[in-house]
Amino acid sequence: MDAHYSKPAGFKLVLNPAARKIIFLSVAFLCLFPFVNPPLALLLGIIFAQFVGHPFAQASHKITAWLLKIAVVGLGFGMNIHSAVSAGKDGFLFTSISIVSVLSIGLVAGRLMKIDKKTSFLISAGTAICGGSAIAALSPVIQAKEKQISVAMGTIFILNSVALFLFPAIGHRLHLSQNQFGLWCAIAIHDTSSVVGAASHYGQQALEVATTVKLARALWIIPVAFLTSALFKTGSRKVSIPYFIGLFILAMLINTYIPIIKPLVPYITSVSKTGLTLTLFLIGTSLSFKTLKTVGLVPLLQGVLLWTIISVTSLWVITHF
Repeated sequence: MDAHYSKPAGFKLVLNPAARKIIFLSVAFLCLFPFVNPPLALLLGIIFAQFVGHPFAQASHKITAWLLKIAVVGLGFGMNIHSAVSAGKDGFLFTSISIVSVLSIGLVAGRLMKIDKKTSFLISAGTAICGGSAIAALSPVIQAKEKQISVAMGTIFILNSVALFLFPAIGHRLHLSQNQFGLWCAIAIHDTSSVVGAASHYGQQALEVATTVKLARALWIIPVAFLTSALFKTGSRKVSIPYFIGLFILAMLINTYIPIIKPLVPYITSVSKTGLTLTLFLIGTSLSFKTLKTVGLVPLLQGVLLWTIISVTSLWVITHF
């Protein structure tokens, strides 16, 4: 294996392509074992991004998106539809108010901070609804440019990664119940991947609440997309609808009403959690210092501001009502 340090490469080890692929596949394989939890997998990915670099960067985004969807649907087989509906009802009003509030504050903050309008809106939508999924769905609606999308995505992914480490620690420190923590994750963490990762690390009930509320939250992409088209006057009706949420609901229905599936449920959910862990490793491999430089300070500050507001406010409401 030809490896040596080189000043021009900065933080990265200079490796031949074959060596990088071998190391990448080895670490990815390591993430399939139970002793690697979601936060550790994300950390391994981030470290890998800094020192080695992703050898399959072009294909990784699509693979990550599909792997996340499959993992989430698989987790649905471990949930009861009645419990899910109850959790969704409890979080509906909270979700509605938080989405409207974050989008409104984001538009005002973006204007005061003199951030490009479309970039500011995508950061706000990613914070308010469901991270990268919302950005990907709304970008064609507002006809965003590649630079605007990459800045918004970078901002969300950076904060999303911080949340995966920070939230469980805060939850344990404040002695949040499983239900409280699951609801807080679904409201305040951006991407479904980190929501599910943090909640699964906290407990099974937290996972059920967090996943159900977050996916219900993701459905807000549809009405927000049409309002966005009117706001930006693009006339576009092109929006990516998260169809996999329907498969998640179907999985819960099968688990609830078809007893024959019960013996297989532990295996399906175990494989799904492993898939989620691998997904977080792949997400981590995209978070290099280059990503941070691409974002820039001011958009990142807007993201931090919105995230702080929704995190602190939702935590206060959850613990006092």
